[in-house]
Amino acid sequence: MVAVRGFGGPIVVAVATLWVLVAAGGGPPAARAGAPTGPRVSTISVAVFNCDISDEFGLVKPWMVAHAIRASGADVVGIEEGGGEIPEIVHDLGWPYYDTRMQIVSRLPLVDPPGGNAVYTYVRLPGGGVAALENVHLPSASYGPQLVKEGDTPAHVIAVERRVRLPAILPSLAAAKTLRAAGIPVFLTGDFNSPSYLDWTKAAVGIRPWHPFPLRWPVSVAVVAAGFTDSFRAIHPDPVTDPGLTWPTHRTIPGVERFTHAPQDRIDFVYSDGAHPTASRIIGEPGAADTSATVTPWPSDHRLVVSTFRVTGAVPPTMVTVSARRLIEGAPLAATFFARPGSARSIAIQRLDSGGGATTVATRDLPAGSGSGSLGFATSGWTAGSYRAVLLGPGGAQLSIYPFWVVPVDAKASIATTQASYPVGRPITARIQNGPGDRWDWVAVYARSANDPQTDPYLLWVYDGAMVDGEVTLARSAIGHWPLPAGRYTLYLLRDDLYVPVAATPFTVR
Repeated sequence: MVAVRGFGGPIVVAVATLWVLVAAGGGPPAARAGAPTGPRVSTISVAVFNCDISDEFGLVKPWMVAHAIRASGADVVGIEEGGGEIPEIVHDLGWPYYDTRMQIVSRLPLVDPPGGNAVYTYVRLPGGGVAALENVHLPSASYGPQLVKEGDTPAHVIAVERRVRLPAILPSLAAAKTLRAAGIPVFLTGDFNSPSYLDWTKAAVGIRPWHPFPLRWPVSVAVVAAGFTDSFRAIHPDPVTDPGLTWPTHRTIPGVERFTHAPQDRIDFVYSDGAHPTASRIIGEPGAADTSATVTPWPSDHRLVVSTFRVTGAVPPTMVTVSARRLIEGAPLAATFFARPGSARSIAIQRLDSGGGATTVATRDLPAGSGSGSLGFATSGWTAGSYRAVLLGPGGAQLSIYPFWVVPVDAKASIATTQASYPVGRPITARIQNGPGDRWDWVAVYARSANDPQTDPYLLWVYDGAMVDGEVTLARSAIGHWPLPAGRYTLYLLRDDLYVPVAATPFTVR
């Protein structure tokens, strides 16, 4: 995360799109019989792009990001630092699919899995079946190559990596293990804020001033040990002749050039498990030596990495999912399902009450014998609150559940701590309501005397997990200073990797 400025209020609707999502001007298609069987080999290009929509004057525009993505030829892209602009980026691309929960834009259909808080989404492949896509943005604190440049020992650098970044990747690796055990290919994209041990080899020592020794960077070691292939290094195995540097670079937009003297390295990756990489390229700014193509204007301080794969999709698991985790009152809803043909009977929409009870507000039967498809629901009369879509089988058995929220058109995000004051060392828990629901929304503690999150330093922070409604806790595992000393503080909910608060609440530590 870098110091950035936003240029507008929160987007009203955060949408997680589906493979049958209602495209602009259309409605949900009728359910169709027959779950997908016998997927064929597909060719798919997967990219990662920390697009860093963050300049203080708002001169970096979504169309510039879309221009870079279009030039890459990617089919699906994991985005970091999108600044709440995912819908606008997709609009400028002319693509129909996106997922703000995971910060993914796609020309291929997406399927958000049930549960509402998975660390992946599904991509519907051209040859049939699905693959899973995980997208991460690891903490940027204590950038390892900078520590090396400043003279830190290998042991200290590795200790920092193990403390700061390694814990952040472990949930994705655990989920990938489960997915691959089920036969589902997995792609892992992200800005890892950490180099690869495949680059810091003995042969690469001395190629740059901050490469004085080989180093087994713990995050990359863990990812490869989990079964992933580094697609760029698989295609370009020599880090001396093909370093593939991705950060930092510079924008080429008049008025927003921003340079950093941090050591340049390869920290943006497209990993795969269960897919065969056949090509990998880096797209960047004009004049860049390590790129396969350049784009003008270049909008980011990162370069884009795109890799092409041959992959056979997996038959989707039994599930139900909906077209919007954060649904505006009165907007239409599409519910999509996958199941063995004939095993599911209907989809019910239920409203949850504060006591944990559920009231059915709508039910639609599936066509007899159907195994996959989508049903539309009119939502007139549904009041704001927590809901869930339930895929029902014979006898009313619940086969899959997907939670979502209905919010007023003018809904305002709020955050409130569960206590006005906490003892030193006690975890700080806060309730979020009507959150934007974007992947990189975050919660941060500032001193009460701080006037502007844009310029004043945060003390402690965590990502909120694309939360719309729920609780978030800051404790020892959060990034920053722990425990907080006694004092007066403000807790902010900030938008999508920007230093733009959408809600705040005071609290004290005693």
